[in-house]
Amino acid sequence: MVSRTIRTRNGGRGTGRPTLEEVAARAGVGRGTVSRVINGSPRVSDRTRAVVEAAVAELGYVPNRAARALAANRTDAIALVVPEPEDRFFAEPYFSDMVRGVGAALADTEMQLLLTLAGSDRERRRLAQYLAAHRVDGVLLVSVHADDPIPDMLEDLSIPAVISGRRSAAETLAAVDSDNFEGARSAVAHLAARGRRAIATITGRLDVYGAQCRLDGYRAALAAAGLPPDARLTAPADFTEEGGRRAMRELLERCPELDAVFAASDVMAAGARQVLRDAGRRIPDDVALVGFDDSAVARHMDPALTSVRQPIEEMGRTMAEVLLQEIEGRTGERPQIVLPTELVVRESSQRDPQIHRSMAPRK
Repeated sequence: MVSRTIRTRNGGRGTGRPTLEEVAARAGVGRGTVSRVINGSPRVSDRTRAVVEAAVAELGYVPNRAARALAANRTDAIALVVPEPEDRFFAEPYFSDMVRGVGAALADTEMQLLLTLAGSDRERRRLAQYLAAHRVDGVLLVSVHADDPIPDMLEDLSIPAVISGRRSAAETLAAVDSDNFEGARSAVAHLAARGRRAIATITGRLDVYGAQCRLDGYRAALAAAGLPPDARLTAPADFTEEGGRRAMRELLERCPELDAVFAASDVMAAGARQVLRDAGRRIPDDVALVGFDDSAVARHMDPALTSVRQPIEEMGRTMAEVLLQEIEGRTGERPQIVLPTELVVRESSQRDPQIHRSMAPRK
């Protein structure tokens, strides 16, 4: 940007930025014509547009984004809202991958990204006040529980929003999700194909629709393999490492003969692995272990963890792209997009690495 020197009223000297009027004078056009060029209006001839753009470049003019946003009733900001406590947000790679994907989609736009954690009632009240003041143009909502009031609040305020992790199959907001059911089904089918017969699962919080879908996928794979359901082999947890440890201890107490575990997240699988090792169980010789997410946790475990890969960064990018379209009013129906998963097989369930792809269609 080029600065210029101006005279102040008291005769002193100061610095300022080129104005819209100065660009218009340099280009020999009206102020309105410059404004139309800067805002991308098609109602300008190619010749005039070239002259104005040359004047902008010569003067180093930078548009006043705040004034433009005010005139358009826009804030040029979107909020990424995560209704989880701070310790979980920073402990799970899922969230950092999501932020990375959202950031990539916004990199070439003028949108500012505001990260908001709303894991407590107090934080939710503050968020409600912030959104009611319409300080953002739209909201990306990640990791939603069934009873969370935030989605309904967004609907009531008519704020464009996209959700990751649907509340149910009948989600009313625009949504981007991964195929949780098929991911879990393929993981458990893999374990059954390797000869495992007492396959346990550590679930996530079942007030999260994705966790319910993973449990349904687990049950479907058992049924397809002819393995009878056994309530002793299901232990609920909360997507945390400590939750994985607690659930694994519970499973070993109830069913010491188990020979495989499907954990609904890599972080919980890491907790389960520690308990299995403390109990003298070898992985995968005595107990095969599979996780979900295919995060850095999976790759760095010993042995390396077989895991269901979610396209988390792609989910973040897609969410941001859909939200930008909603903000611009370019969407009709609210899309429900489901991205496919992949089972990445590593040493924790067998010795020969390979990848099996689930072919869940994009909707």
